[in-house]
Amino acid sequence: MARLAASARKLSQHHIIWPILALTVLLIFNLIAIPGFFKLEIHDGHLYGNLIDILKNGTPLIIIALGMTLVIAAEGIDISVGSVLAIAGAMAIFLLGGYPVWVAVLAAVGTGLLCGLWNGMLVTMLGIQPMVATLILLTVGRGIAQLITNGQIIATTEKTYTFIGKGYLLGLPFQVFIALGVFLLLYVLKTKTAFGLFLEAAGGSKTASAYAGIQPRLILMIAYSIAGVCAAIAGLIVSANLGSADANNAGLWYELDAILAVVIGGTSMRGGRFYLGGTVVGAIFIQSLTTTIYSLGVPAESILLVKAIVVVIVCLIQSEVFRKMLIPTRKKVLAE
Repeated sequence: MARLAASARKLSQHHIIWPILALTVLLIFNLIAIPGFFKLEIHDGHLYGNLIDILKNGTPLIIIALGMTLVIAAEGIDISVGSVLAIAGAMAIFLLGGYPVWVAVLAAVGTGLLCGLWNGMLVTMLGIQPMVATLILLTVGRGIAQLITNGQIIATTEKTYTFIGKGYLLGLPFQVFIALGVFLLLYVLKTKTAFGLFLEAAGGSKTASAYAGIQPRLILMIAYSIAGVCAAIAGLIVSANLGSADANNAGLWYELDAILAVVIGGTSMRGGRFYLGGTVVGAIFIQSLTTTIYSLGVPAESILLVKAIVVVIVCLIQSEVFRKMLIPTRKKVLAE
């Protein structure tokens, strides 16, 4: 019995267990409350169904949340990713009017990189607090996107580009494979290079890491740059899926969902250790919750409230302190 209890405690310490448990409970609820929720159909060699829609619609959030994970691991924050998404999408659609697809894609990704470098410069070189530094681009970014689109919704019919958001590969949406590629690249960066170790060290203690020969400012700059690139990739997917760029609405509130996905995935806002797999599960949970709310016919004015309540409950369950308050630990008294 003692071994079983010890195993249970050890299992509960794995941060990815809680987001997986939350996602499992949500899916079981859908199985009971929504008939046909797990039904999958094949049309023209393509898979369709609620589960496929969750993966497809959640892809931009997954990619942005992965980039956000690196920033939060370095004890930073980036609330400008939604605006960067809008800028990148607008840049790509605008350039498609007279340039090849590969030029538009590279320009959009480069724009995301520049936005990330800008945020990193404000935080690392000028010492501005991350929330305030990224708030600048959050506000200005949509204005930049509107300048690119001239304040209008611009569209494209370029099939090669729209394939990024609407195409299928091996029966699954192509954008799912893009998200998988981003995850694998970041996972290799974390586990097979020194960057992952340096990132955790810098997030754990900037002073100690500096004494150890690590440059925390450079690490944070790289993290912000990667986050900007991830936001740009998400912008490509969103604009390609719609076939247009909407500077006002594209990526709206994505930054909040991305932060929630990272936190639900087990990464601490205080920096240090980070969990890419947990972030992916957290993002899928948020998208599943959104799909569930819409499927249940919840009134539009109540959606954010319902979503907030569920997320708060999940975060509380994840908290070890909260769990100890609910279930007091029994202290064993050893006889002398």
